[in-house]
Amino acid sequence: MERRNRIAQWALDARSILGRFHVWLDDVEEVWTEGTAADGSFVGEGLETAFVTAAALTALGTRLFGRYGEGSAQDKVQWNRVKKDADAASAYVLSEALWNLTRNLPENHAVMVGLGEGLMPKAGETPEMGANPQLGFGRVYARPQVARFVDRCVHRLVNTDGYRWEDFWQEVRKEGITLWGAAVDTLENTSRFAKGSPTGPMTVLHVFDQPLEIARPYEGYMGTLVLPRAVVEQAAERSVLVDFLTPRSLVLEAILRTFPDVRPDRVHVWTLGGSSRAPRIGSLWEEWKALGVRLVQDGWTVPGTGLGAFTESGTYAPCFRVGPFTGEDGREHVFVCDGYAASAEAIQAASLDPVLGTRTSLCLFSSHFEGDYRREPRVMHLDPDRDDFASELAAVLGDADREAVESYRSNLREARGAGIPIQPRTLCVDDFFPNKGWSVLSLASYMLPDPYTGLPGVEEIREGVYRVTTRVSTRRRMRDVTLTLRATQPADEMRMSFSPLLDRFYAGQDYTTRPVRISDSGRIRNELQTLCAEAIEYLPQERMVVHLEWIDDTVMPADKKVFIREVLAWYRKQHPVWFGWLQTD
Repeated sequence: MERRNRIAQWALDARSILGRFHVWLDDVEEVWTEGTAADGSFVGEGLETAFVTAAALTALGTRLFGRYGEGSAQDKVQWNRVKKDADAASAYVLSEALWNLTRNLPENHAVMVGLGEGLMPKAGETPEMGANPQLGFGRVYARPQVARFVDRCVHRLVNTDGYRWEDFWQEVRKEGITLWGAAVDTLENTSRFAKGSPTGPMTVLHVFDQPLEIARPYEGYMGTLVLPRAVVEQAAERSVLVDFLTPRSLVLEAILRTFPDVRPDRVHVWTLGGSSRAPRIGSLWEEWKALGVRLVQDGWTVPGTGLGAFTESGTYAPCFRVGPFTGEDGREHVFVCDGYAASAEAIQAASLDPVLGTRTSLCLFSSHFEGDYRREPRVMHLDPDRDDFASELAAVLGDADREAVESYRSNLREARGAGIPIQPRTLCVDDFFPNKGWSVLSLASYMLPDPYTGLPGVEEIREGVYRVTTRVSTRRRMRDVTLTLRATQPADEMRMSFSPLLDRFYAGQDYTTRPVRISDSGRIRNELQTLCAEAIEYLPQERMVVHLEWIDDTVMPADKKVFIREVLAWYRKQHPVWFGWLQTD
């Protein structure tokens, strides 16, 4: 009876999301790692259930319909398109899930995405690869009236000089709106997903009880050093500051003082690897090696899980391992994380500190990988508007041609325009919230097995029935929730439920004979904002112009751009009231 009641309550709380994707909930299993059900989260039990279901369905839909493994042995163009399609699948599903979920928010509440991956190419990618499909800054999910108000404030924040984040925050609070923030990575480890790696890909969603203090779309990089909290506190008692810029010899000394039974060769440091990272953090690797510690290598067996670690990507998941552990030799070892991460991953991982008992020190990085990480604090503190900026930059870099000067100038202006804290030497996650006391609901839903927690990926237990596991964490509790989800439609129809309308039309569904619903207007607007954000020009009165020609053909095929333009023109002509927001270019 207890199990039946639990399933019934979950199905009731998540009914809008389950119904949207035509999925039935067969079972709910919960394993508590810390805390109990009595330790509630700030969103409330019903909404927490809905958020967990949203993350689980995103992992399920991406794993089934995101072209897993299809990038293996492909050329660069095709490989990139597989990655973009995978990102599109995950971003679309989570966006749709959040839209349906937030219909049940209290009337004066909204969720606004503060950080989401996809605004710029990553290391090893080139600018023509374009922006990844993503849920980025300013995406608001709420009841219509609340969403419209917050959207108008976001547009002013982005487009109006003199309207600062403080003005935005004051206006929202004056209206009596409770605004929750979110940091989103709908498909962590996209490259591993595209090439068919057996572990790693997941959906990560962090929801906060207040918005991140970021004023414009921003994606950059941050140095990250993640240590057990006891290490930082022990060093502080000796008046030693341990942060990202502390020499690693002092960091190691603090680790060994905190764990006196540990020797340097039993300290394991996880950091991003690969030749593309060597110019930036190669000296960091050498510094650790000279101290006699172990740098985690690809394939290193993670204690307790038996799965191999990887260092090509994925800076979020290893943070769950930070701390002491007993090795196969029966002795005490310590695991720490170092290096750098993209901004969304860095903030997500740092917000786990109160959950995991860790301390994360952050340091702003530029988006250039050509030089050593130790120069980054000096670069990021330069004023791009000073007349002597070029000479100051050259003094830091050793040399800087005109192209480099303008690139760095643009990068620094973006960071300042977004309200990223520039002045502090290093940062902590508290610096990104308007109130220093904050709460988090952390969700990590696994598409494939995770080496660092040992949790399984999506499992098909029989035809059309799947198990999906999500780690759910707050400041006071942590649990692993496994949902058994049953498709109520055949596979081909299920694919339609998890696919964007525009992709369905491009794949052959006739949009001219398909019944048009008023919800198509919101769905297509959402798809455009998610799948081709870099091609949208926003106008007053919530209108937009879609410039598909701004997207490189290597990112979106020319014939698809022509087709989407035809589809949008048809909707605009046939249903001018519902699609009045859509302007032709």
